[in-house]
Amino acid sequence: MTEGRPPRADAVRNRKKILAAAREQVTAHGPDVGMDEIAAAAGVAVGTLYRHFPTKTDLVAAVVEEFVAQVADDAEAACARVASGAHAWDEITGFLTRLTEEVATNHAVKAATQTLGAVPDDKADEDRAGAALTTLIQAAQSDGDLHPDISVADVYLLFTTAPTDRPPAARARWLTLVLFGLTPHGRER
Repeated sequence: MTEGRPPRADAVRNRKKILAAAREQVTAHGPDVGMDEIAAAAGVAVGTLYRHFPTKTDLVAAVVEEFVAQVADDAEAACARVASGAHAWDEITGFLTRLTEEVATNHAVKAATQTLGAVPDDKADEDRAGAALTTLIQAAQSDGDLHPDISVADVYLLFTTAPTDRPPAARARWLTLVLFGLTPHGRER
C-alpha cells in the first residue's frame, strides 16, 4: 500500500473481521489464543492477518485502540447531550454504567492489556475522552451534583477497578455505591 492512497475496500473489511475475531477469540479462549485461531475465526488467511498485524502485540494494541475510540465517542456524545440541555450527573451516571458493562462483556480489552501490556501508540482518542470527561465533570460540579475534588483520573481509577468479573447485580450494586461516593452528599467535604 502506498502512502496517501486509501486502503482497498477488501483490506478494510479484512481488518474489521480480524479485529472482531480477535475480540471474540480472546474473550472465549483468553489472551494466549493463537494467531492461527484468530485468522480462522476471521475467515482470512494467516498471511492476511500478519499483513495487517505483524505481531500479536500489534493486534492487541489495535483492539485496545478501537475500545478507547469507542469510549471517547461515548464521552463526546454525553457532552453533546449536556450542551443540548441534558443533566450532567445523568450523563456521568450513564457513561459509567455503559463503560462498566462494556468492560464486563469485552474481556478481550481487559485480558489483552493486562497480559500483553499493549498500550495504543496514538493518544488522540485518549485525549478526546479526557477532554470530554473533563467537560462532563466540570458541568456536574457546577450543578453541585459531583464532589469538587473528582477528576478524570478518578474516573479512570473507577474504570480500572470495577468488578467486571462479577455478576450484573454485583456490578449494579458497586456502581450505586460508587456514584453515591462521588456526590457531595455521599461524603463530607
